[in-house]
Amino acid sequence: MSAAALKVSTETRPSSRLAVTVTIPGERSKASYEDAINSLSRSINLPGFRKGKVPRTVVVQQLGSLRIRATALESLVDSVWRDAIKQETLEPISQPELSGGFDGLLESFKPGEDFTLTLEADVAPTPKLNSTKGLKAEYEVVAYDPSRVDSMLEDSRKQLATVVPVDDRAAKEGDIAVVGFKGTYSDDGSAIEGGSADSMDVDLEPGRMIPGFIEGVIGMSIGDNRSVDCQFPDDYSKEDARGRKASFDIELKDLKTRELPELNDDFAKQAGEKDTLAELRSDLEERLKQDAERRQTSNRRDALVTALVEQLEVELPEALIQQECRNLLEQTAAQFAQQGMDVKSLFTPELVRSLMENSRSEAEERLRRSFALTALAETETIQVEDSELDAKLDEVKKELSSDTKIDPDRLRQAVMDDLLQEKLMGWLEDNSTLTEKKAASDDSKKAKNSED
Repeated sequence: MSAAALKVSTETRPSSRLAVTVTIPGERSKASYEDAINSLSRSINLPGFRKGKVPRTVVVQQLGSLRIRATALESLVDSVWRDAIKQETLEPISQPELSGGFDGLLESFKPGEDFTLTLEADVAPTPKLNSTKGLKAEYEVVAYDPSRVDSMLEDSRKQLATVVPVDDRAAKEGDIAVVGFKGTYSDDGSAIEGGSADSMDVDLEPGRMIPGFIEGVIGMSIGDNRSVDCQFPDDYSKEDARGRKASFDIELKDLKTRELPELNDDFAKQAGEKDTLAELRSDLEERLKQDAERRQTSNRRDALVTALVEQLEVELPEALIQQECRNLLEQTAAQFAQQGMDVKSLFTPELVRSLMENSRSEAEERLRRSFALTALAETETIQVEDSELDAKLDEVKKELSSDTKIDPDRLRQAVMDDLLQEKLMGWLEDNSTLTEKKAASDDSKKAKNSED
């Protein structure tokens, strides 16, 4: 029966869902019932009958009317849905769900009589922006810090340092202490889980261990034993240890220190493959400046998109949220795999469910940002011209290795997306007001710390 024979009406529902109500004529429901009998008769095996030759009355008697009607209704719902969305030119993005459930509909289903069913499915939302121009946004400034050059040079010196034993003095900051220790909680004397070691290298630098531990080791000589009082931070990773006082019995078993290379041209060649220390400094300065510029650009764009999202009206369908959660989950799995982890054994069904639930908020935010930019492109007719796209594609292809295999359609789409993103962000920059976030004053910082 043609789809034109169906009477279809639609009604929008919350969360970007569409209810499709279809009235099915009796002759179509009867035809579906007959098809179900014929199909089941070809698959049923009964003694005394050849397969596919079981009489209709025997099929009905053996299987029962309920099973046949259920088979007919299941097939009918599938075919009716396909015909309805084609007839009404609908574009659902999820599988349909029967209003009232299958069992409820089966009770009222009588082959040969007209009947009505309602199916619901998610559809793509229609995002709307209340405003696009004159947005106001604040961004955090990222300034180039020259002192970081010295810090990076010192880090490189430590990586290239020679570790030598120390036996003629007490431990001091910057040394490497080889210690054995055992920790207990001061309040009840219980042992601290993971709070003991027979021999462990500890860098005697602030922040390496819980407050009090490093300070206690400094001043010890090899062979010394000392009891050190410490306290776990309130934000410590193990919840049962947070804020608790502890005591550690420490033995200094050995002591080492680093002999740092001199900051000279030889060091520059070894650390950064530069001919001179001046060239190495200049290279680090340029890299840090570029990094600060990239981060500040990212902050500006994040602020602009956040302001744009505030103007967005959209109902996110559950199907898109779940798909975005799966995308985030796949990204997490890929990152773990790159680190050499066994993703298949690590990602248990329980962990997958937990990650899906925990990623929902981020998934919704990503969707809103995407829809806001899509709505901006449509509202302000911002698009990439073919000539721009072709020119950029030629540029990208020149940078790719000749033996690199990339799907040309995917490459074209990726370049298109990047160019459109640049145009959208440029438009927002030109039509919005961006201001720098004011740094908190020393007095306000002190007040906040006292409240905490």
